[in-house]
Amino acid sequence: MAALKEPVKMFIVQSLACFETPQQVVEAVKQEYKIEITRQQVALYDPTKVAGRNLSKKLKELFERTRKDFRENIEDIAIANKAFRLMELQKMYEDSGRNKRAKQNLLKQAFQETDGRVTKQEITGKDGKPIETINQNVPTESYLKAREQVLNDY
Repeated sequence: MAALKEPVKMFIVQSLACFETPQQVVEAVKQEYKIEITRQQVALYDPTKVAGRNLSKKLKELFERTRKDFRENIEDIAIANKAFRLMELQKMYEDSGRNKRAKQNLLKQAFQETDGRVTKQEITGKDGKPIETINQNVPTESYLKAREQVLNDY
């Protein structure tokens, strides 16, 4: 296992911080730096794994900073944008030709995108606070009277 230069180490750490798999990092290092490394060697640069427990403080900080930036700047990833996803689905739909099953699946996916089923939505009360619930104790006879009135009206 050859010693890696600092720029290669930083590249590996940043790639892992962006949730790339060790195999993806191996291929990226081979393509970018023309260096052959193993997945086990890549694991040494992941502070979230046991193999990376002895990673230098500088590289750990780089990992944490990169991961934080990656999570905060999700809009920079094109596929995270709904308009981009719909545009790509439109291109796939147009390219699917006479394949009705593919078109049907693409239409279903587009519907789910626009319907909000794919994205996580949180419902909150006023100013982001929890939704307020009010419990009232109603006497049984009042409830039965109101129920009877509703049943008679409808």
